[in-house]
Amino acid sequence: MDADLIIVGAGMVGSTLALALQDSGLDILLIDAGPLEVQPFDREGAFEPRVSALSAASQRILERVGAWPGIAGRRACAYTEMDVWDGSGTGGVHFTAASVHAEALGHIVENRVVQDALLEALRRGTRVRLQGRARLEQVRRDGEAWHLALAGGEELRAPLLVAADGAQSLVRRLTGSETREWDYLHHAIVTSVRCDAPHRRTAWQRFTDDGPLAFLPLERGDDLHWCSIVWSVTEREAERLMVCDDEAFARALGTAFEQRLGAVLEVDSRLCIPLRQRHAKRYVQPGLALIGDAAHTIHPLAGQGVNLGLLDAAVLAEVILVARARGQAPGDIRVLSRFERRRMPHNLAMMGAMEGFERLFQADAPAVRWLRNTGLKAVESVPAMKAMFVRQALGLTGDLPPLARA
Repeated sequence: MDADLIIVGAGMVGSTLALALQDSGLDILLIDAGPLEVQPFDREGAFEPRVSALSAASQRILERVGAWPGIAGRRACAYTEMDVWDGSGTGGVHFTAASVHAEALGHIVENRVVQDALLEALRRGTRVRLQGRARLEQVRRDGEAWHLALAGGEELRAPLLVAADGAQSLVRRLTGSETREWDYLHHAIVTSVRCDAPHRRTAWQRFTDDGPLAFLPLERGDDLHWCSIVWSVTEREAERLMVCDDEAFARALGTAFEQRLGAVLEVDSRLCIPLRQRHAKRYVQPGLALIGDAAHTIHPLAGQGVNLGLLDAAVLAEVILVARARGQAPGDIRVLSRFERRRMPHNLAMMGAMEGFERLFQADAPAVRWLRNTGLKAVESVPAMKAMFVRQALGLTGDLPPLARA
């Protein structure tokens, strides 16, 4: 089977790219090892453990590709404030959307909700071809095209291949794309919990001695007592916490969070995810582009991973559309290099900032503790500095693609 563009991975980033290019005139084939079926959603049902903190820029992108109504119609919780503090000191900072005249800092949305809304939009009259249960086995370059062999013997061919197949990208490995990576020596425990006090549409983050702990607000009907938690701890501590019963885990979690929302009353099923930073040395080869987690993974402490991926998709779509308008082949390395030049510096800067924060708040030296507490207090005391951080969190600064602009 031939196509002009094959996107491997129909997750949030790959599906967004496909929608962004649906009117490009390209014959697009989006494949995934999963079934690509939209399941009925129960707005009163249990929360999915994996969530994303979608920035304002990401919301704009999802609105413009037609997926946001499906998200809002399921379940999403806008948050208007953010509290960040050092659990080993006295420094802290409070951010508000009102400080920059915004309605919200972002939305906490279950990944499944975003995924299903994107699949709905793809099935709603687009020209994009979808192929689920397509398990990739081989990838090779032959002349001007990439050849993909699927389990079962089917072969696909396209001059442009996009890897959007996640952190363990098979396309990245099969195409020989090298990465720089290292282990944080931490694991993230993720789950949903119900607290005694309502979250007040506030995202909370405490830097503990083991690692950052985030309570992200969730909304189910009128109930504002649920939060998604992301708790970064050492591997040994993660093993201990994962074997605790729910009552013991809730007590430990409440203590680590300094009972900011009262007692933790209920705990859903827990996941434990090893934390590893990874960055591809190159995002592109002739006829090939890596986007999202296939190109870079980042520490979850600021919730920026999916936002970086959606910006990747939006910029790559812009580059391809401009190339088409100029009569250039989208798979030309000179065209794809424009995408790399725009996204790699931004992604590296964000990854460097998160690495710096992670190391700063893990340091035990008294001088470093004094420095970080003084820094937090300084940010809290200077409104202009706080506003700068808020704009960064909204994702509305820098080199924005058309899909993310006001």
